[in-house]
Amino acid sequence: MHQPLYPFSDTLVRRLREAERVAVLTGAGISAESGVPTFRDPDGLWQKFRPEELANVEAFLDNPTLVQGWYAHRRAVVEDVAPNDGHRALAALERWVVGRGGEFLLATQNVDGLHRRAGSESLVELHGTITRSHCIDCHAPAHESALEAGPLTCENCGGLVRPDVVWFGEALPEEAIGRATEAAAMADVYLSVGTSSVVYPAAGLPQIARQSGAYVAEVNPEPSDIAWRLHEQVRGRAGDILPEIVGALGAAMPRPDEPLP
Repeated sequence: MHQPLYPFSDTLVRRLREAERVAVLTGAGISAESGVPTFRDPDGLWQKFRPEELANVEAFLDNPTLVQGWYAHRRAVVEDVAPNDGHRALAALERWVVGRGGEFLLATQNVDGLHRRAGSESLVELHGTITRSHCIDCHAPAHESALEAGPLTCENCGGLVRPDVVWFGEALPEEAIGRATEAAAMADVYLSVGTSSVVYPAAGLPQIARQSGAYVAEVNPEPSDIAWRLHEQVRGRAGDILPEIVGALGAAMPRPDEPLP
């Protein structure tokens, strides 16, 4: 019998075994374990800028070269790191749930693309991803590497090219938040992983799941703002705890070098 090293409950494992629908929300904490700096971490040249000064439409239109350069830097950082065991465990959990005929959805607030690289397929990127970009006028996609020099303009119409991310002052894409909200409302088990739960509407998803009857557990080193509202708090790093939960279910963890399906 698998003996877990971390203090998640037998109830969580049992509810996962019984679940027909499982949904997950992840935040910056799981990516930080891979070495991705959080949004507000100081980093060299960019120390003198607050994120709010760069991640908005006004800043982009005023100085597209500066903003494109910041995102090129962030993308280079992301490309230099790899998914960790927490990312891989969620991909393994998805395979296990779907393999049993169930439904699974992972909603992430992260824009780094690490969940997709880890093998997650049923995935909603609530805030978009810095690995894609598009023209602000004709919306044609641009190559990921195109933001390495600016100001970059669209090959089709000459419009400015921006990253596919949600900036300050912009609403989340309706389809993305709609899918995530529906999954939360329908879930039998809901996991909130590596998020401080201070940014809405994403922070409301675990609460929707709880109100709709799901068993809701938080995996985080420190309690989030909504931890007291949930059924279970599992303290620790996602990369340590999630593989243990997957192991308790008897699901196989993919190796770091395993090809994606």
